[in-house]
Amino acid sequence: MDSPQRRKRKQQARIYKPAYAKFLSVRSLTVCLSFFVFVLFISSDRLPIHKGVSFRPVLKTSTLSLLPAFLTGNGGAHATSKSQYPRLVVEGRVLMPDHLMLIVSNKLTPPVDNLHCVYYDLVLEQVVLKPVLSVDEYHQYKSIVRCHLPPLNFSASVNLRGRQRGRLGNVVVERRDWLLRLNQSVVPSWDRVVYEAVLDWDAHTRNVVVFAKGLNLKPQREADARKFRCHFSLTDFDQHHRGLFVLTTQAIAVAQETVRCLLPRSILNNPDKAKDIRVTVGRRGDDNVEGADDAPLPSIAKLQNVNSHQGKSKTGKYELCACTMLWNQASFLREWIIYHAWLGIERWFIYDNNSDDELQEVIDELNLHEYNITRHVWPWVKTQEAGFSHCALRAKHECKWLGLFDVDEFFYFPHDRGQDIPGPNSLRALVMNYTDSPTYAEIRTVCHSYGPSGLTSSPSQGVTVGYTCRLEAPERHKSIVRPELLHTTLLNAVHHFRLQDGYRYLDLQESKAVVNHYKYQVWDTFKAKFFRRVSTYVTNWQDDQNKGSKDRAPGLGTEAIEPPNWRLQFCEVWDTGLKDFVMANFADSASGFLPW
Repeated sequence: MDSPQRRKRKQQARIYKPAYAKFLSVRSLTVCLSFFVFVLFISSDRLPIHKGVSFRPVLKTSTLSLLPAFLTGNGGAHATSKSQYPRLVVEGRVLMPDHLMLIVSNKLTPPVDNLHCVYYDLVLEQVVLKPVLSVDEYHQYKSIVRCHLPPLNFSASVNLRGRQRGRLGNVVVERRDWLLRLNQSVVPSWDRVVYEAVLDWDAHTRNVVVFAKGLNLKPQREADARKFRCHFSLTDFDQHHRGLFVLTTQAIAVAQETVRCLLPRSILNNPDKAKDIRVTVGRRGDDNVEGADDAPLPSIAKLQNVNSHQGKSKTGKYELCACTMLWNQASFLREWIIYHAWLGIERWFIYDNNSDDELQEVIDELNLHEYNITRHVWPWVKTQEAGFSHCALRAKHECKWLGLFDVDEFFYFPHDRGQDIPGPNSLRALVMNYTDSPTYAEIRTVCHSYGPSGLTSSPSQGVTVGYTCRLEAPERHKSIVRPELLHTTLLNAVHHFRLQDGYRYLDLQESKAVVNHYKYQVWDTFKAKFFRRVSTYVTNWQDDQNKGSKDRAPGLGTEAIEPPNWRLQFCEVWDTGLKDFVMANFADSASGFLPW
Protein backbone atom coordinates (compact mmCIF):
# COMPACT_ATOMS: atom_id res chain seq x y z
CA MET A 1 0.00 0.00 0.00
CA ASP A 2 1.25 3.47 -0.89
CA SER A 3 2.26 5.81 1.88
CA PRO A 4 0.57 9.27 2.15
CA GLN A 5 3.78 10.94 0.87
CA ARG A 6 3.95 8.70 -2.20
CA ARG A 7 0.27 9.33 -3.00
CA LYS A 8 0.95 13.09 -2.71
CA ARG A 9 3.91 12.90 -5.13
CA LYS A 10 1.81 11.01 -7.69
CA GLN A 11 -0.95 13.61 -7.43
CA GLN A 12 1.55 16.45 -7.99
CA ALA A 13 3.00 14.66 -10.98
CA ARG A 14 -0.44 14.48 -12.53
CA ILE A 15 -1.01 18.18 -11.89
CA TYR A 16 2.31 19.29 -13.44
CA LYS A 17 2.41 16.77 -16.28
CA PRO A 18 3.70 18.62 -19.43
CA ALA A 19 1.16 19.60 -22.08
CA TYR A 20 2.96 17.65 -24.75
CA ALA A 21 2.99 14.35 -22.80
CA LYS A 22 -0.25 13.33 -24.48
CA PHE A 23 1.40 13.96 -27.81
CA LEU A 24 4.29 11.70 -26.85
CA SER A 25 1.84 8.90 -26.18
CA VAL A 26 0.23 9.59 -29.58
CA ARG A 27 3.64 9.37 -31.19
CA SER A 28 4.33 6.09 -29.42
CA LEU A 29 1.02 4.76 -30.68
CA THR A 30 1.88 5.97 -34.21
CA VAL A 31 5.20 4.14 -34.10
CA CYS A 32 3.52 0.95 -32.92
CA LEU A 33 0.85 1.16 -35.62
CA SER A 34 3.50 1.91 -38.26
CA PHE A 35 5.44 -1.13 -37.15
CA PHE A 36 2.30 -3.27 -37.41
CA VAL A 37 1.53 -1.97 -40.92
CA PHE A 38 5.12 -2.51 -42.01
CA VAL A 39 5.12 -6.08 -40.70
CA LEU A 40 1.94 -6.76 -42.66
CA PHE A 41 3.55 -5.17 -45.72
CA ILE A 42 6.65 -7.33 -45.65
CA SER A 43 5.04 -10.56 -44.44
CA SER A 44 2.27 -10.69 -47.02
CA ASP A 45 2.32 -13.83 -49.14
CA ARG A 46 2.31 -11.59 -52.20
CA LEU A 47 5.24 -9.55 -50.91
CA PRO A 48 7.96 -11.86 -49.57
CA ILE A 49 11.35 -10.44 -48.69
CA HIS A 50 14.33 -11.43 -50.80
CA LYS A 51 16.88 -13.42 -48.82
CA GLY A 52 19.69 -11.20 -50.08
CA VAL A 53 18.10 -8.05 -48.71
CA SER A 54 18.91 -6.94 -45.20
CA PHE A 55 16.08 -5.84 -42.91
CA ARG A 56 16.98 -3.36 -40.20
CA PRO A 57 14.13 -1.98 -38.08
CA VAL A 58 15.00 1.43 -36.66
CA LEU A 59 12.68 3.30 -34.33
CA LYS A 60 11.92 6.87 -35.31
CA THR A 61 9.44 9.46 -34.12
CA SER A 62 6.61 10.37 -36.44
CA THR A 63 7.11 13.29 -38.82
CA LEU A 64 3.43 13.89 -39.47
CA SER A 65 2.53 17.54 -39.88
CA LEU A 66 0.53 18.48 -36.76
CA LEU A 67 0.07 22.22 -37.09
CA PRO A 68 -2.59 24.17 -35.25
CA ALA A 69 -5.91 24.10 -37.07
CA PHE A 70 -5.84 27.81 -37.91
CA LEU A 71 -2.55 27.31 -39.79
CA THR A 72 -3.61 24.31 -41.84
CA GLY A 73 -7.12 25.29 -42.77
CA ASN A 74 -8.37 21.89 -41.60
CA GLY A 75 -10.88 23.10 -39.07
CA GLY A 76 -11.02 25.13 -35.89
CA ALA A 77 -12.51 28.50 -35.09
CA HIS A 78 -10.81 30.31 -37.96
CA ALA A 79 -11.35 27.71 -40.69
CA THR A 80 -13.68 28.38 -43.56
CA SER A 81 -16.44 25.93 -44.37
CA LYS A 82 -14.91 25.03 -47.73
CA SER A 83 -11.15 25.47 -47.76
CA GLN A 84 -9.37 25.90 -51.07
CA TYR A 85 -6.54 23.74 -49.64
CA PRO A 86 -8.29 21.05 -47.55
CA ARG A 87 -5.21 18.98 -46.56
CA LEU A 88 -1.77 20.35 -47.44
CA VAL A 89 0.81 17.73 -46.51
CA VAL A 90 4.43 18.82 -46.94
CA GLU A 91 6.49 15.73 -47.80
CA GLY A 92 9.87 17.42 -48.06
CA ARG A 93 11.73 20.71 -47.76
CA VAL A 94 15.00 21.58 -49.49
CA LEU A 95 17.03 24.78 -49.11
CA MET A 96 17.87 25.83 -52.68
CA PRO A 97 20.36 28.61 -53.53
CA ASP A 98 17.71 31.34 -53.81
CA HIS A 99 14.51 29.86 -52.35
CA LEU A 100 13.06 27.15 -50.14
CA MET A 101 11.38 24.35 -52.08
CA LEU A 102 8.49 22.40 -50.57
CA ILE A 103 7.18 19.15 -52.02
CA VAL A 104 3.46 18.81 -51.34
CA SER A 105 1.44 15.60 -51.65
CA ASN A 106 -1.47 17.54 -53.21
CA LYS A 107 -1.86 18.60 -56.80
CA LEU A 108 -2.43 22.36 -56.63
CA THR A 109 -4.06 24.15 -59.52
CA PRO A 110 -3.19 27.82 -60.23
CA PRO A 111 -4.05 30.49 -59.38
CA VAL A 112 -2.83 30.15 -55.82
CA ASP A 113 -2.92 33.79 -54.74
CA ASN A 114 -4.44 32.73 -51.43
CA LEU A 115 -1.62 30.32 -50.50
CA HIS A 116 1.05 31.43 -48.01
CA CYS A 117 4.28 30.09 -46.56
CA VAL A 118 4.38 29.86 -42.75
CA TYR A 119 7.69 30.82 -41.09
CA TYR A 120 8.58 30.17 -37.44
CA ASP A 121 10.51 32.70 -35.35
CA LEU A 122 12.90 30.68 -33.16
CA VAL A 123 13.33 33.51 -30.64
CA LEU A 124 9.83 34.93 -30.16
CA GLU A 125 7.98 31.67 -30.87
CA GLN A 126 5.71 33.35 -33.39
CA VAL A 127 4.91 32.67 -37.01
CA VAL A 128 5.01 34.99 -40.03
CA LEU A 129 3.11 34.39 -43.26
CA LYS A 130 4.36 35.35 -46.73
CA PRO A 131 2.82 34.68 -50.17
CA VAL A 132 4.36 31.78 -52.08
CA LEU A 133 6.77 32.57 -54.91
CA SER A 134 5.36 29.98 -57.33
CA VAL A 135 3.63 26.62 -57.59
CA ASP A 136 4.38 23.86 -60.08
CA GLU A 137 3.20 20.34 -60.80
CA TYR A 138 5.45 17.48 -59.72
CA HIS A 139 5.24 13.78 -60.59
CA GLN A 140 1.73 14.21 -62.00
CA TYR A 141 -0.11 14.02 -58.68
CA LYS A 142 2.05 16.24 -56.44
CA SER A 143 3.20 19.86 -56.38
CA ILE A 144 6.29 21.95 -55.80
CA VAL A 145 5.78 25.16 -53.83
CA ARG A 146 8.59 27.70 -53.80
CA CYS A 147 8.89 29.99 -50.77
CA HIS A 148 11.21 32.85 -49.86
CA LEU A 149 14.29 31.82 -47.91
CA PRO A 150 13.59 32.00 -44.15
CA PRO A 151 14.58 35.31 -42.52
CA LEU A 152 17.32 35.46 -39.91
CA ASN A 153 16.42 33.58 -36.68
CA PHE A 154 13.61 31.74 -38.45
CA SER A 155 13.42 27.97 -38.88
CA ALA A 156 13.59 26.34 -42.32
CA SER A 157 10.70 24.08 -41.26
CA VAL A 158 8.26 26.11 -43.32
CA ASN A 159 4.64 25.06 -43.78
CA LEU A 160 1.70 26.18 -45.91
CA ARG A 161 -1.75 27.55 -45.33
CA GLY A 162 -4.48 29.38 -47.19
CA ARG A 163 -5.14 32.90 -45.99
CA GLN A 164 -8.41 33.15 -44.07
CA ARG A 165 -10.43 36.20 -42.96
CA GLY A 166 -7.58 38.61 -43.59
CA ARG A 167 -5.23 36.90 -41.13
CA LEU A 168 -1.64 37.75 -42.05
CA GLY A 169 1.58 38.79 -40.34
CA ASN A 170 2.70 37.60 -36.88
CA VAL A 171 0.69 34.96 -35.01
CA VAL A 172 1.56 33.65 -31.55
CA VAL A 173 1.74 29.85 -31.36
CA GLU A 174 0.99 27.91 -28.20
CA ARG A 175 3.97 26.17 -26.59
CA ARG A 176 2.50 22.73 -27.23
CA ASP A 177 2.04 23.38 -30.96
CA TRP A 178 5.53 24.86 -31.12
CA LEU A 179 7.03 21.62 -29.79
CA LEU A 180 5.11 19.58 -32.36
CA ARG A 181 6.53 21.69 -35.18
CA LEU A 182 10.13 20.98 -34.18
CA ASN A 183 9.86 17.43 -35.56
CA GLN A 184 9.50 18.50 -39.21
CA SER A 185 12.46 17.56 -41.37
CA VAL A 186 14.42 19.83 -43.71
CA VAL A 187 17.19 19.00 -46.18
CA PRO A 188 19.67 21.73 -45.28
CA SER A 189 21.42 21.97 -48.65
CA TRP A 190 20.52 21.34 -52.30
CA ASP A 191 23.98 19.88 -53.00
CA ARG A 192 23.66 17.00 -50.54
CA VAL A 193 20.40 15.17 -51.12
CA VAL A 194 18.86 12.16 -52.85
CA TYR A 195 16.34 13.84 -55.12
CA GLU A 196 14.85 11.24 -57.52
CA ALA A 197 14.31 7.47 -57.58
CA VAL A 198 12.99 5.70 -60.69
CA LEU A 199 11.99 2.10 -61.28
CA ASP A 200 13.79 0.81 -64.37
CA TRP A 201 11.30 -1.87 -65.26
CA ASP A 202 11.10 -3.90 -68.46
CA ALA A 203 11.46 -7.47 -69.71
CA HIS A 204 15.20 -7.47 -69.08
CA THR A 205 15.78 -5.00 -66.24
CA ARG A 206 14.15 -4.62 -62.81
CA ASN A 207 16.21 -2.18 -60.77
CA VAL A 208 15.90 1.20 -59.11
CA VAL A 209 17.93 4.14 -60.40
CA VAL A 210 18.58 6.74 -57.70
CA PHE A 211 19.79 10.30 -58.37
CA ALA A 212 21.85 11.93 -55.64
CA LYS A 213 23.94 15.03 -55.08
CA GLY A 214 26.76 14.83 -52.56
CA LEU A 215 28.42 11.61 -53.71
CA ASN A 216 31.30 13.71 -55.12
CA LEU A 217 32.25 11.18 -57.78
CA LYS A 218 34.57 11.94 -60.68
CA PRO A 219 33.05 13.01 -64.00
CA GLN A 220 32.76 10.50 -66.86
CA ARG A 221 34.02 7.61 -64.72
CA GLU A 222 32.31 4.56 -63.30
CA ALA A 223 32.66 4.16 -59.53
CA ASP A 224 33.00 0.96 -57.50
CA ALA A 225 29.39 -0.13 -56.95
CA ARG A 226 30.41 -2.45 -54.10
CA LYS A 227 30.90 0.62 -51.92
CA PHE A 228 27.27 1.76 -52.08
CA ARG A 229 23.87 0.63 -50.83
CA CYS A 230 20.30 1.78 -51.31
CA HIS A 231 17.94 2.08 -48.33
CA PHE A 232 14.15 1.88 -48.58
CA SER A 233 11.84 3.23 -45.87
CA LEU A 234 8.18 4.00 -45.25
CA THR A 235 9.07 7.28 -43.51
CA ASP A 236 11.50 10.17 -43.86
CA PHE A 237 15.20 9.85 -43.14
CA ASP A 238 15.60 12.39 -40.33
CA GLN A 239 18.52 14.54 -39.30
CA HIS A 240 20.14 11.44 -37.79
CA HIS A 241 19.70 9.68 -41.15
CA ARG A 242 17.37 7.07 -39.76
CA GLY A 243 14.14 5.87 -41.24
CA LEU A 244 11.40 3.72 -39.84
CA PHE A 245 12.02 0.04 -40.70
CA VAL A 246 14.64 0.11 -43.44
CA LEU A 247 15.26 -2.40 -46.23
CA THR A 248 18.77 -2.31 -47.70
CA THR A 249 20.02 -3.58 -51.08
CA GLN A 250 23.33 -3.57 -52.91
CA ALA A 251 24.27 -1.10 -55.65
CA ILE A 252 25.15 -2.71 -58.98
CA ALA A 253 26.26 0.35 -61.01
CA VAL A 254 27.38 3.82 -59.90
CA ALA A 255 28.59 6.86 -61.85
CA GLN A 256 28.51 10.64 -61.27
CA GLU A 257 25.13 11.32 -59.60
CA THR A 258 23.42 8.06 -60.58
CA VAL A 259 23.21 4.89 -58.46
CA ARG A 260 21.52 1.71 -59.74
CA CYS A 261 20.48 -0.78 -57.04
CA LEU A 262 18.72 -4.09 -56.72
CA LEU A 263 15.10 -3.95 -55.57
CA PRO A 264 13.73 -5.67 -52.48
CA ARG A 265 11.62 -8.68 -53.40
CA SER A 266 8.55 -7.02 -51.86
CA ILE A 267 8.78 -4.25 -54.48
CA LEU A 268 9.68 -6.64 -57.29
CA ASN A 269 6.41 -8.48 -56.72
CA ASN A 270 4.23 -5.38 -56.50
CA PRO A 271 5.81 -2.30 -58.17
CA ASP A 272 2.49 -0.45 -58.57
CA LYS A 273 2.25 -0.01 -54.79
CA ALA A 274 5.80 1.23 -54.30
CA LYS A 275 5.28 4.93 -55.02
CA ASP A 276 5.19 5.98 -51.35
CA ILE A 277 8.47 4.28 -50.43
CA ARG A 278 11.32 6.69 -49.79
CA VAL A 279 14.83 5.84 -51.02
CA THR A 280 18.30 7.03 -50.07
CA VAL A 281 21.92 6.07 -50.70
CA GLY A 282 24.78 5.35 -48.35
CA ARG A 283 28.37 4.18 -48.60
CA ARG A 284 28.96 0.63 -47.51
CA GLY A 285 31.25 -0.06 -44.56
CA ASP A 286 32.99 -3.18 -43.36
CA ASP A 287 30.51 -6.06 -43.14
CA ASN A 288 32.43 -7.41 -40.15
CA VAL A 289 32.06 -4.19 -38.19
CA GLU A 290 28.61 -3.36 -36.84
CA GLY A 291 27.51 0.19 -37.70
CA ALA A 292 30.43 0.71 -40.07
CA ASP A 293 28.26 2.10 -42.92
CA ASP A 294 28.46 5.83 -43.52
CA ALA A 295 25.31 7.76 -42.72
CA PRO A 296 22.97 7.77 -45.76
CA LEU A 297 22.28 11.03 -47.55
CA PRO A 298 19.16 13.03 -46.66
CA SER A 299 16.40 12.13 -49.09
CA ILE A 300 13.19 13.52 -50.54
CA ALA A 301 13.01 10.85 -53.26
CA LYS A 302 10.10 8.44 -53.49
CA LEU A 303 9.93 5.61 -55.99
CA GLN A 304 8.45 6.55 -59.36
CA ASN A 305 7.49 4.20 -62.16
CA VAL A 306 8.34 5.87 -65.48
CA ASN A 307 6.26 3.25 -67.30
CA SER A 308 3.19 5.11 -66.09
CA HIS A 309 4.23 8.12 -68.21
CA GLN A 310 4.57 6.23 -71.45
CA GLY A 311 2.68 7.44 -74.50
CA LYS A 312 3.69 5.17 -77.36
CA SER A 313 2.41 5.70 -80.85
CA LYS A 314 -0.42 3.52 -82.10
CA THR A 315 2.03 1.42 -84.10
CA GLY A 316 4.54 0.92 -81.27
CA LYS A 317 7.53 3.03 -80.32
CA TYR A 318 8.21 6.37 -81.95
CA GLU A 319 11.11 6.27 -84.37
CA LEU A 320 12.67 9.56 -83.20
CA CYS A 321 12.22 11.63 -80.03
CA ALA A 322 14.06 14.61 -78.55
CA CYS A 323 14.96 15.66 -75.02
CA THR A 324 16.25 18.99 -73.74
CA MET A 325 16.76 20.81 -70.45
CA LEU A 326 16.08 24.53 -70.39
CA TRP A 327 15.59 27.60 -68.28
CA ASN A 328 13.52 30.57 -69.51
CA GLN A 329 13.70 29.62 -73.19
CA ALA A 330 10.00 29.90 -74.02
CA SER A 331 10.61 32.55 -76.68
CA PHE A 332 12.89 30.19 -78.63
CA LEU A 333 10.88 26.98 -78.25
CA ARG A 334 8.43 27.42 -81.16
CA GLU A 335 11.14 27.73 -83.79
CA TRP A 336 13.13 24.80 -82.40
CA ILE A 337 10.16 22.42 -82.25
CA ILE A 338 8.40 23.42 -85.49
CA TYR A 339 11.67 23.14 -87.43
CA HIS A 340 12.73 19.76 -86.00
CA ALA A 341 9.21 18.31 -86.21
CA TRP A 342 9.44 19.01 -89.95
CA LEU A 343 12.67 16.98 -89.97
CA GLY A 344 10.82 14.07 -88.38
CA ILE A 345 10.96 14.30 -84.57
CA GLU A 346 7.70 12.84 -83.23
CA ARG A 347 7.91 13.15 -79.44
CA TRP A 348 9.37 15.81 -77.12
CA PHE A 349 10.57 15.65 -73.49
CA ILE A 350 11.10 19.16 -72.07
CA TYR A 351 12.94 19.22 -68.72
CA ASP A 352 12.15 22.56 -67.11
CA ASN A 353 14.92 23.72 -64.78
CA ASN A 354 13.03 26.38 -62.74
CA SER A 355 11.74 28.59 -65.55
CA ASP A 356 9.54 31.54 -64.66
CA ASP A 357 8.54 32.59 -68.15
CA GLU A 358 5.57 31.47 -70.29
CA LEU A 359 6.97 28.02 -71.06
CA GLN A 360 3.83 26.05 -70.18
CA GLU A 361 1.65 28.37 -72.25
CA VAL A 362 3.90 27.89 -75.29
CA ILE A 363 3.84 24.10 -74.84
CA ASP A 364 0.06 24.09 -74.52
CA GLU A 365 -0.25 26.14 -77.69
CA LEU A 366 2.04 23.79 -79.62
CA ASN A 367 0.19 20.74 -78.32
CA LEU A 368 -3.03 22.15 -79.75
CA HIS A 369 -1.32 21.57 -83.10
CA GLU A 370 -0.43 17.99 -82.06
CA TYR A 371 3.29 18.40 -81.50
CA ASN A 372 3.23 15.79 -78.68
CA ILE A 373 5.25 17.61 -76.00
CA THR A 374 5.44 16.85 -72.28
CA ARG A 375 6.99 19.19 -69.74
CA HIS A 376 8.80 17.57 -66.84
CA VAL A 377 9.58 19.79 -63.86
CA TRP A 378 13.24 19.26 -62.96
CA PRO A 379 14.05 21.71 -60.14
CA TRP A 380 17.48 20.36 -59.20
CA VAL A 381 20.40 22.74 -59.64
CA LYS A 382 23.34 21.79 -61.91
CA THR A 383 22.11 18.31 -62.79
CA GLN A 384 21.97 18.23 -66.59
CA GLU A 385 23.80 14.90 -66.87
CA ALA A 386 21.43 13.29 -64.36
CA GLY A 387 18.44 14.87 -66.09
CA PHE A 388 19.46 13.36 -69.44
CA SER A 389 19.89 9.96 -67.73
CA HIS A 390 16.42 10.32 -66.24
CA CYS A 391 15.03 11.26 -69.65
CA ALA A 392 16.69 8.24 -71.27
CA LEU A 393 14.94 5.97 -68.75
CA ARG A 394 11.57 7.45 -69.71
CA ALA A 395 12.25 7.48 -73.44
CA LYS A 396 13.37 3.87 -73.79
CA HIS A 397 9.76 2.76 -73.25
CA GLU A 398 8.50 5.07 -75.99
CA CYS A 399 11.28 5.79 -78.49
CA LYS A 400 13.69 3.88 -80.71
CA TRP A 401 16.02 6.88 -81.02
CA LEU A 402 16.44 9.87 -78.69
CA GLY A 403 18.19 13.13 -79.58
CA LEU A 404 19.68 15.13 -76.71
CA PHE A 405 20.39 18.75 -77.62
CA ASP A 406 19.57 22.34 -76.65
CA VAL A 407 17.00 24.78 -78.02
CA ASP A 408 19.76 26.87 -79.64
CA GLU A 409 20.99 23.86 -81.66
CA PHE A 410 19.53 22.95 -85.06
CA PHE A 411 20.26 19.92 -87.26
CA TYR A 412 20.99 20.83 -90.85
CA PHE A 413 21.72 18.86 -94.03
CA PRO A 414 24.09 20.81 -96.31
CA HIS A 415 23.65 20.23 -100.03
CA ASP A 416 25.58 21.32 -103.09
CA ARG A 417 24.02 22.78 -106.19
CA GLY A 418 22.54 19.99 -108.28
CA GLN A 419 21.97 17.65 -105.30
CA ASP A 420 18.54 16.75 -103.98
CA ILE A 421 17.32 19.17 -101.31
CA PRO A 422 16.52 17.39 -98.01
CA GLY A 423 12.78 17.14 -97.51
CA PRO A 424 10.38 16.52 -94.62
CA ASN A 425 11.32 13.75 -92.18
CA SER A 426 14.90 13.64 -93.47
CA LEU A 427 16.42 13.34 -89.97
CA ARG A 428 14.05 10.54 -89.02
CA ALA A 429 14.83 8.72 -92.26
CA LEU A 430 18.54 8.96 -91.51
CA VAL A 431 18.35 7.35 -88.06
CA MET A 432 15.91 4.66 -89.24
CA ASN A 433 18.68 3.32 -91.45
CA TYR A 434 20.46 2.22 -88.26
CA THR A 435 17.53 1.12 -86.08
CA ASP A 436 18.29 -2.58 -86.52
CA SER A 437 22.06 -2.16 -86.63
CA PRO A 438 24.00 -4.76 -84.60
CA THR A 439 26.85 -2.25 -84.30
CA TYR A 440 25.69 1.36 -83.93
CA ALA A 441 23.75 2.69 -80.93
CA GLU A 442 24.66 6.37 -81.25
CA ILE A 443 24.94 8.88 -84.10
CA ARG A 444 27.20 11.88 -83.55
CA THR A 445 26.98 15.14 -85.50
CA VAL A 446 29.55 17.95 -85.28
CA CYS A 447 28.53 21.46 -84.23
CA HIS A 448 29.29 24.85 -85.79
CA SER A 449 29.16 27.72 -83.28
CA TYR A 450 27.54 30.94 -84.53
CA GLY A 451 28.18 34.46 -83.24
CA PRO A 452 26.04 37.63 -82.98
CA SER A 453 26.55 38.18 -86.72
CA GLY A 454 26.64 41.95 -86.37
CA LEU A 455 23.26 42.17 -84.62
CA THR A 456 22.51 44.16 -81.48
CA SER A 457 18.95 42.91 -80.89
CA SER A 458 17.31 39.49 -81.18
CA PRO A 459 16.35 38.67 -84.80
CA SER A 460 12.59 38.92 -85.25
CA GLN A 461 12.39 35.95 -87.64
CA GLY A 462 14.29 33.55 -85.42
CA VAL A 463 17.85 32.41 -84.87
CA THR A 464 18.09 30.25 -88.02
CA VAL A 465 17.49 33.30 -90.23
CA GLY A 466 19.12 36.01 -88.09
CA TYR A 467 22.52 34.53 -87.25
CA THR A 468 24.65 33.75 -90.29
CA CYS A 469 28.29 34.16 -89.23
CA ARG A 470 30.19 31.42 -87.39
CA LEU A 471 33.54 30.08 -86.30
CA GLU A 472 35.31 28.15 -89.02
CA ALA A 473 36.30 25.04 -87.04
CA PRO A 474 33.54 22.83 -85.57
CA GLU A 475 33.20 22.48 -81.78
CA ARG A 476 32.22 19.20 -80.18
CA HIS A 477 29.17 17.23 -81.30
CA LYS A 478 25.59 16.29 -80.43
CA SER A 479 24.22 12.77 -80.23
CA ILE A 480 21.16 10.73 -81.07
CA VAL A 481 21.11 7.45 -79.13
CA ARG A 482 19.16 4.22 -78.87
CA PRO A 483 18.07 4.50 -75.22
CA GLU A 484 17.60 0.76 -74.67
CA LEU A 485 21.29 0.21 -75.55
CA LEU A 486 22.87 2.61 -73.05
CA HIS A 487 25.24 1.36 -70.37
CA THR A 488 23.68 0.40 -67.03
CA THR A 489 25.41 3.38 -65.36
CA LEU A 490 23.62 5.80 -67.76
CA LEU A 491 26.97 7.60 -67.77
CA ASN A 492 26.99 10.64 -70.07
CA ALA A 493 28.88 13.83 -70.76
CA VAL A 494 25.78 15.71 -72.02
CA HIS A 495 27.13 15.45 -75.58
CA HIS A 496 27.17 11.64 -75.62
CA PHE A 497 26.45 8.50 -73.56
CA ARG A 498 28.43 5.43 -72.67
CA LEU A 499 27.02 2.48 -74.62
CA GLN A 500 26.53 -1.17 -73.79
CA ASP A 501 29.45 -3.44 -74.54
CA GLY A 502 29.56 -4.45 -78.19
CA TYR A 503 28.06 -1.21 -79.53
CA ARG A 504 29.76 1.93 -80.79
CA TYR A 505 28.94 5.33 -82.25
CA LEU A 506 28.81 6.53 -85.85
CA ASP A 507 30.39 9.86 -86.76
CA LEU A 508 28.40 11.55 -89.53
CA GLN A 509 30.49 13.29 -92.14
CA GLU A 510 30.22 17.08 -92.00
CA SER A 511 29.16 17.09 -95.66
CA LYS A 512 26.08 15.01 -94.74
CA ALA A 513 24.86 16.70 -91.55
CA VAL A 514 25.88 19.36 -89.04
CA VAL A 515 24.35 21.04 -86.01
CA ASN A 516 24.15 24.83 -86.14
CA HIS A 517 24.78 25.93 -82.55
CA TYR A 518 23.63 29.52 -82.01
CA LYS A 519 25.86 29.75 -78.97
CA TYR A 520 26.91 33.41 -78.92
CA GLN A 521 23.79 35.46 -79.60
CA VAL A 522 23.17 39.18 -79.08
CA TRP A 523 24.47 40.40 -75.74
CA ASP A 524 21.14 40.70 -73.89
CA THR A 525 20.33 37.07 -74.70
CA PHE A 526 23.80 35.78 -73.93
CA LYS A 527 23.92 37.72 -70.64
CA ALA A 528 20.92 35.75 -69.37
CA LYS A 529 22.76 32.53 -70.23
CA PHE A 530 25.80 33.82 -68.33
CA PHE A 531 24.13 33.29 -64.97
CA ARG A 532 22.92 29.72 -65.52
CA ARG A 533 25.09 26.68 -66.22
CA VAL A 534 23.02 23.55 -65.74
CA SER A 535 25.73 20.94 -66.29
CA THR A 536 27.04 19.33 -63.11
CA TYR A 537 30.67 19.30 -64.19
CA VAL A 538 30.82 22.56 -66.16
CA THR A 539 32.27 25.53 -64.30
CA ASN A 540 29.96 28.50 -63.82
CA TRP A 541 30.78 31.62 -65.83
CA GLN A 542 31.45 33.54 -62.60
CA ASP A 543 34.04 31.04 -61.31
CA ASP A 544 37.65 32.00 -61.93
CA GLN A 545 38.76 28.63 -63.31
CA ASN A 546 38.89 26.64 -66.56
CA LYS A 547 38.82 29.87 -68.57
CA GLY A 548 40.09 28.04 -71.65
CA SER A 549 37.23 25.53 -71.66
CA LYS A 550 35.04 25.25 -74.76
CA ASP A 551 32.07 25.68 -72.41
CA ARG A 552 33.06 29.30 -71.83
CA ALA A 553 33.10 32.33 -74.11
CA PRO A 554 36.75 33.04 -74.99
CA GLY A 555 37.93 36.32 -73.51
CA LEU A 556 34.69 36.99 -71.64
CA GLY A 557 36.09 36.71 -68.12
CA THR A 558 33.95 36.13 -65.04
CA GLU A 559 31.62 39.13 -65.10
CA ALA A 560 28.55 39.77 -67.24
CA ILE A 561 30.00 42.92 -68.80
CA GLU A 562 29.59 43.28 -72.55
CA PRO A 563 33.02 43.06 -74.22
CA PRO A 564 33.95 45.63 -76.89
CA ASN A 565 32.59 44.76 -80.34
CA TRP A 566 30.63 41.78 -79.05
CA ARG A 567 28.35 41.93 -82.10
CA LEU A 568 31.32 41.25 -84.39
CA GLN A 569 32.97 38.47 -82.38
CA PHE A 570 33.02 34.72 -83.23
CA CYS A 571 32.58 35.61 -86.89
CA GLU A 572 35.02 33.89 -89.24
CA VAL A 573 32.79 32.40 -91.96
CA TRP A 574 29.55 33.79 -93.34
CA ASP A 575 27.23 30.80 -93.77
CA THR A 576 23.65 31.35 -94.95
CA GLY A 577 22.95 27.70 -95.77
CA LEU A 578 20.34 27.06 -93.07
CA LYS A 579 18.81 30.53 -93.53
CA ASP A 580 18.25 29.86 -97.23
CA PHE A 581 16.85 26.40 -96.47
CA VAL A 582 14.40 27.78 -93.88
CA MET A 583 13.19 30.59 -96.11
CA ALA A 584 12.65 28.14 -98.99
CA ASN A 585 10.69 25.59 -96.95
CA PHE A 586 8.96 27.47 -94.13
CA ALA A 587 8.32 31.06 -95.23
CA ASP A 588 4.85 32.06 -96.42
CA SER A 589 5.04 32.63 -100.17
CA ALA A 590 2.98 35.83 -100.00
CA SER A 591 4.11 37.55 -96.80
CA GLY A 592 7.51 35.94 -96.22
CA PHE A 593 6.57 35.32 -92.56
CA LEU A 594 7.81 32.20 -90.78
CA PRO A 595 5.45 29.98 -88.73
CA TRP A 596 7.15 30.85 -85.44
